[in-house]
Amino acid sequence: MNSNSTWPPEPEERILSYRLLVLLAVVITAGISQGLLLPLLAILLERAGVPDDVNGINSMALYIGTFATMFFIERPVRRFGFKAVIITGIIMITVATLLFPLTSGSLVAWFVLRIIIGIGDSGLHFATQLWMVSRAPARQRGKFISLYGMSYGIGFSIGPLGINLLHFGESAPFLISAAFYAAVLLFALRLPQDRPEPIHRDQEVRGVARFKMVYRIAWFALLPAALYGIMEASMNSSFPLYGSKIGLDREAISALLPALGIGGLLLQIPLGALSDRAGRLPVLIGSGLGGGILFAFIPAAGSNVLVIAILLAVAGGLVGSFFSLGLAYAADLLPRHLLPGANVLASIHFSLGSIAGPVVGGFGLRYGVTGSLFYLLGGVFLLFALVGLLLSRRSSISEQNRADLR
Repeated sequence: MNSNSTWPPEPEERILSYRLLVLLAVVITAGISQGLLLPLLAILLERAGVPDDVNGINSMALYIGTFATMFFIERPVRRFGFKAVIITGIIMITVATLLFPLTSGSLVAWFVLRIIIGIGDSGLHFATQLWMVSRAPARQRGKFISLYGMSYGIGFSIGPLGINLLHFGESAPFLISAAFYAAVLLFALRLPQDRPEPIHRDQEVRGVARFKMVYRIAWFALLPAALYGIMEASMNSSFPLYGSKIGLDREAISALLPALGIGGLLLQIPLGALSDRAGRLPVLIGSGLGGGILFAFIPAAGSNVLVIAILLAVAGGLVGSFFSLGLAYAADLLPRHLLPGANVLASIHFSLGSIAGPVVGGFGLRYGVTGSLFYLLGGVFLLFALVGLLLSRRSSISEQNRADLR
């Protein structure tokens, strides 16, 4: 398969349509696995009498594996191709998933297995994202990367339902999750061979210099990944604490959290399609502005569950596409040989945002006002929109100056 082939497929190029469907199936399966394993392992450790703090430390292993992988994953993708890395990731996750019930009760073993899953999951997502972004035509790049985000969101939402399989024994959820991966592996084996755009001698930039070049060209496009990480992680860790402070019961809190994800699922594709027509930068600015205002207004809703749900759903819908739209915008700005570096940096930004979000959110709730979590989120998204407006205005002035010189 020619590495310069693009989507959408022409009628005679059915393999490309197959590739897209398989990649989306891989992403959905990865989402199901993540959505299931995070709460499932926490529940099983709690049942075993493991203290909450030790339980939390054990769960960090997944993010350690994910974060560490970003520093070396580009090389195997370039050397062996997208397909090989995706298949390797699937096999790593499947084997580790099957080993969880066999090593039940061993915190050390589960810590190591979580690191393995983090590595496999990170490689799988990196290769899938890069394959979709680099092969999609510019006019439809937003739509295709939005399909990626929506697919992961669907899987992540379905995953927790697998906890109900515990009625059939502690091994049942792990076996079903591994079965999903085994099924998608059969289809992934038929994917075409393809590699990232080769780096020619006159384009070759190594090490830190290459990342500096990516930052110089697409620094603004990498910010959404960090903001999305801050939002997702701070909401998952700090919103239950906020809900308790304003008097919401556990049922209300558990019902409100999915509103954020549902909004993101509903608006992923519309925002991606809009960005293909109106431009990535205007959509990112508008989404950041709207999301920031809505987050900042949530404390004003008090303990009204319906109003909070509506605000969370719309705010989550607007900024839920930030990671995928940021990647698409970076792909618009960068030459293809720099896209792997952009994906690495975006993933690092997301990881750093995921680490910072809960820390800042928890600190604000403990030492600041009750609504500090949402003032923080509103502030960072509004600041992003403001910087984007200044960048857009400067770009318009530069274009006008060039036109005047002609």
